[in-house]
Amino acid sequence: MSTRIAGVTIDCRDPHALARFWSQLLGRPVTAEHSDDNWASVGSVRDSTPRLTFQRVPEPNVGKVRLHLDIQVDDVSEAQDRVLELGGSLTGERHDYDEGVVVVVRDPEGHEFCLVQFF
Repeated sequence: MSTRIAGVTIDCRDPHALARFWSQLLGRPVTAEHSDDNWASVGSVRDSTPRLTFQRVPEPNVGKVRLHLDIQVDDVSEAQDRVLELGGSLTGERHDYDEGVVVVVRDPEGHEFCLVQFF
């Protein structure tokens, strides 16, 4: 049996706005695989990288999400600037490790994710 992660689905208020944010941050296309306004995706299940899917839900994001994305970057400072430019925000949380740096940021709806720069 062969298995792989095909994608990650993120609950949100505005799927299309978040798809645009992540598309621009990751340099991957927003795909038209959904005909329903309650869904939007970045990438495809046919890509080698998992697709991100955004699903409209009525309730707001409350509290810390127990699962988050780690986004590998070449330069964490440039990546932070890009997150801000695209409408995201900084948390002020940074962790310096022997193998690299991790900075916690938020997308426009407040979902936390990490920018990771390995040395």
